[in-house]
Amino acid sequence: MPIIVNLDVVMAQRKIGASELASRVGITLSNLSILKNNKAKAIRFSTLCAICAELGCQPGDILEYVDGDDEGMEIE
Repeated sequence: MPIIVNLDVVMAQRKIGASELASRVGITLSNLSILKNNKAKAIRFSTLCAICAELGCQPGDILEYVDGDDEGMEIE
């Protein structure tokens, strides 16, 4: 998938752990883990907004487009 999630990098820069961020954002630790490990197929804007607010960053700091294999990508 051409979208890379750099959430773990931003979390490390901000020195915040997964359980603390999940608690502050109001999502489960397993859903945060899915995001961190680049396994998510989608993210709600409200979740992205809450993560950015807690980490003091922009969505572009977390999400990165990498030109490449678009196989398996569905556009509705």
